[in-house]
Amino acid sequence: LENRKRLREEILPTDLCVTPEKKVSDVSWRHTDYQDWGVEETCKYLQLKGFGEWQQKFRDHQITGVGLPYITDAHLERMGIGPLGARLQILHCLRNLWQFSVDRMKVFNDPIHGHIEMHPLLVKIIDTPQFQRLRFIKQLGGTYLVFPGASHNRFEHSIGVGYLAGRLVQALYERQPELRITQRDMLCVQIAGLCHDLGHGPFSHMFDGIFIPLARPGLNWKHETASLQMFDHLVSANHLETAMEQYGLVLPDDIIFIKEQIAGPTYQNQSSNNKWPYRGRSEEKGFLYEIVANKRNGIDVDKWDYFARDCHHLGIQNNFDYKRFLKFARVCEVENKKHICTRDKEVGNLYDMFHTRNCLHRRAYQHKVGNIIETMITEAFLKADKYIQIEGSEGRTFTISTAIDDMEAYTKLTDHIFLQILYSTAPELKEARTILNNVMCRKLYKCIGQTQPKPDTKILPHELDTLASDVAKSIPQVPSDVNLDPGDFIVSVINIDYGMKEKNPINNVRFYCKNDPTNAIRIRKDQVSQLLPEKFAEQLIRVYCKKTDEKSIEAAKKYFVQWCFDRDFTKPQDGDIIAPELTPLKASWDEDSDDEGGKRVMSGVLINSKTRTKLVL
Repeated sequence: LENRKRLREEILPTDLCVTPEKKVSDVSWRHTDYQDWGVEETCKYLQLKGFGEWQQKFRDHQITGVGLPYITDAHLERMGIGPLGARLQILHCLRNLWQFSVDRMKVFNDPIHGHIEMHPLLVKIIDTPQFQRLRFIKQLGGTYLVFPGASHNRFEHSIGVGYLAGRLVQALYERQPELRITQRDMLCVQIAGLCHDLGHGPFSHMFDGIFIPLARPGLNWKHETASLQMFDHLVSANHLETAMEQYGLVLPDDIIFIKEQIAGPTYQNQSSNNKWPYRGRSEEKGFLYEIVANKRNGIDVDKWDYFARDCHHLGIQNNFDYKRFLKFARVCEVENKKHICTRDKEVGNLYDMFHTRNCLHRRAYQHKVGNIIETMITEAFLKADKYIQIEGSEGRTFTISTAIDDMEAYTKLTDHIFLQILYSTAPELKEARTILNNVMCRKLYKCIGQTQPKPDTKILPHELDTLASDVAKSIPQVPSDVNLDPGDFIVSVINIDYGMKEKNPINNVRFYCKNDPTNAIRIRKDQVSQLLPEKFAEQLIRVYCKKTDEKSIEAAKKYFVQWCFDRDFTKPQDGDIIAPELTPLKASWDEDSDDEGGKRVMSGVLINSKTRTKLVL
């Protein structure tokens, strides 16, 4: 009998005779927000996960979903859950509601942020052709041809922004549980940071700031527009919808939320009773839109990464430490709306942050040589545009300027187009090839001077097309055997500001005090320092000459000084050297003059700036 019983157990294991416990997939539970669970929903989850014997303990202590992330082993022991193994299993089960095991994360070694972990869904996005394309687009465009260290690309910047977006939303989640930030929210914010620059073209801002406006005038196109289209293409082409749902995202709501973080609201609610323009998240979580691209005051993780990364590669000191901001960031109510605020003592550091941005523009992004290099590259691209064929969807072909209409073609458009033209042998690309050869051999157009409009005046957009002609018409008083025409000049107008044109961005920042962290206050500029800027925007006007021989450059500089004289711009820094016969004629250019009437006295000579006549005293 014993042998027969043993044989029966070997043939039919007892496990097969037990009714299997009902299992619920993690996917279905991730579609619900555990923070909305009441006591009974929490107990039901425990029961379905095989911990039904302990659900009464959770019921007795009124544990709801909001408190689950804060339960520790000590709490479970005090609740009367005795076996250590059971407590550890419950903690592991609860942890799966909002985070994933470390072995599923991927570690990147970043030169700026160190070793950073990326969520497996982010890794799936990174490992697509649409994202890998960013490896071949220089972060600073033509600036790399001026600063040899600025060889970093949009790829690593995007990973850095995704990481910092996670850091900030995680800090808010841990500091303020009442915000009810969910794993879905955190994941969407990280994806938005990761994908915010998908739409950049060759040489980054050169493409959407200079090339496209010239190649396709009248087209209102920015790289943010292409980022939304490229993100949709990335998701559909790589069939990531299933993976997104597997990791807890709800489609299409979370797709909309991600895109709204990148480019702002894509839908305006027509209801007069509801002025909230976003669809991805309710106004209660409006502060999440201030993390990746902050339209309110410009303080966002995108800037934090490129400040640190660009300064590192340019060899320029970065005076802003985002880690300190993370320590003090919290959400406060401002006029019944929730916004990200910081401590009152950080106001000076925020002014330093925008000053750092200003310095980067002056010293690197708007470098006079870097700008003219990008201008020359743009000229070459314009001449080569119709001859470059890029295959897109359904076998159609596109040019450099029309590739933005098809994301499959745009995926293939990177900085490599520069080398494709440079190394080409086609006769139709000869002109473009010559320009790029001049760039490589440093045969560049020469900057003949820089000036500024007087305060409260500026060059308007409709004037840009006539500026080169105006310079050519400003024939200097001194005779010259060199005649220059409008085609010999390039006039570049650069607008530099603190990120919000003429406005002070700090006026849109709210602060809290140590003694009352819930009350948001405004801090005026005069409460901070008397040494802060009075104005927050200005224009720089640079003039370049295409002719590079010595006589033409000398003549062009005199044209430039005469033009500044006629337009009542500021005196060029070297004006007294390149045109000493002109600068004394303008009273406002005399640093020693206090007379505003257009006359000044110098060395016994009375000079009238309006008639350009001299009277010896």
